[in-house]
Amino acid sequence: MFLNPFLPFSTAKVLALKATVLLLLTLLIKARVQIVAGSAIGIFLLLLQTLVFFAISGGLVLAAGGAALVAKQQRRSASA
Repeated sequence: MFLNPFLPFSTAKVLALKATVLLLLTLLIKARVQIVAGSAIGIFLLLLQTLVFFAISGGLVLAAGGAALVAKQQRRSASA
């Protein structure tokens, strides 16, 4: 039986290939986790933005209603 003199190089190539595949697989899983986490953060921020918009809109409606009520009371007291 003859020993292959390039056997250590073949082993090194196979181990390097396995390490590369493992690294790429790890990076792919990390990217998937980041996309899911990013989507969750994006949805949370969109929900927060919508709630803030509704709160500000409601505050403006209350302010406009209060201003209309005050103007109406001032017109009544001025005409009486």
